[in-house]
Amino acid sequence: MSEAYFVTLVRHGESTANAEGRHQGQMDFPLTERGQAQAQALARRWLREGRRYHALIASPLSRALQTAQILADTLNLDIETDPLWMERDNGVLAGWRWEEARERFPIPDLLHLYHPVGDTGESIWDLYLRAGQAIQRLLRRPPGRYLVVSHGGLLHMVLYAILGIAPQPNFLGPRFVLRNTAFVDLEYRPEEGRWRLHGLTNPNEEGFLG
Repeated sequence: MSEAYFVTLVRHGESTANAEGRHQGQMDFPLTERGQAQAQALARRWLREGRRYHALIASPLSRALQTAQILADTLNLDIETDPLWMERDNGVLAGWRWEEARERFPIPDLLHLYHPVGDTGESIWDLYLRAGQAIQRLLRRPPGRYLVVSHGGLLHMVLYAILGIAPQPNFLGPRFVLRNTAFVDLEYRPEEGRWRLHGLTNPNEEGFLG
């Protein structure tokens, strides 16, 4: 029997754009003080639980990289960055407040799978394909325990790909609640070719994981 992959996917802590209600995409925004505290709370929780990982992989965007650094410092890990785990490129929407973006760039009645978001960004299909590439690259590593720090939009498509859910026009498929520093525990056994979802853990209403 071959060894398994145990993978934990984490969404970054609160960023300045999250706090201001702005589209982020691949524009770089740092963590707020609250976001740093969220990551520290998660790190302390995992230290108490005795979690161990063989590698930590992070999106190179600041909000993910800062979250990863806090986790790495506590869990004694090095960080590898991989651009496949970056957030969706949302084109001209990046940096705009949500309400301003809705007025300036109205959402079409039909946002089909191949429509680039924000004129020049990634389509739903682009994002889904990149999620599949990220998973495949991860599974080309040796079996082990992997921690990945990424973003809500990309992690949605990663879960779609893992769970066999096809993306839908207008984002009409299932939605996962992934608050800042939410994490998903997964297992993959190559001899079965099957994923197991062990759990999705969200912070409390105050935004922290105890």
